[in-house]
Amino acid sequence: MGTFQDLGSLLLVRGADELDHAGGTLYVHLHRVAKRLTSLGASETLVIAGLAHAAYGTDGFPTHLFDWQQERPVLEAVIGPEAELLVYRYGSCERETSWRDLAEHRTVTDRFTGTSEELSTEELRDLIDLTIVNELDVLDHAPAVGSRLRAYLQELIPRWQSLASPAVYADASQVLQL
Repeated sequence: MGTFQDLGSLLLVRGADELDHAGGTLYVHLHRVAKRLTSLGASETLVIAGLAHAAYGTDGFPTHLFDWQQERPVLEAVIGPEAELLVYRYGSCERETSWRDLAEHRTVTDRFTGTSEELSTEELRDLIDLTIVNELDVLDHAPAVGSRLRAYLQELIPRWQSLASPAVYADASQVLQL
């Protein structure tokens, strides 16, 4: 697996510092997510996935830095297979069909392929932790969507309490006043 520095350089080469995102550029957002995950005790795999989480775009941010059909091996070579799979799952997750009932069904629908996959407890925890930390960062840095996003997260995140790591859930509870 490569280093955080290798990934940071690759993100710059791919233009992450030129894409507008909540609170500045995508590059800055990716670093804030990784830093917050680190502060919450996330594994190195989850932290590096946090730094790359928008590599294939997301259901909420369609711009991509890598083509999911052609370049997954490029990202995997830098961050490792486990982190790359998490980045892929995060980017490919069809939020409308997956998020609401994730705790009950443990199934994620892939917006790229239309297939669904049931995740293990560990896989779900990493996906949920990454999702929560990302959404909290957007909430902190995008005042234009703040009240609508806050209300949505206040309804959604309690449904995920059994899935999230205790530290991430505690952070979300404090920020959202759950």
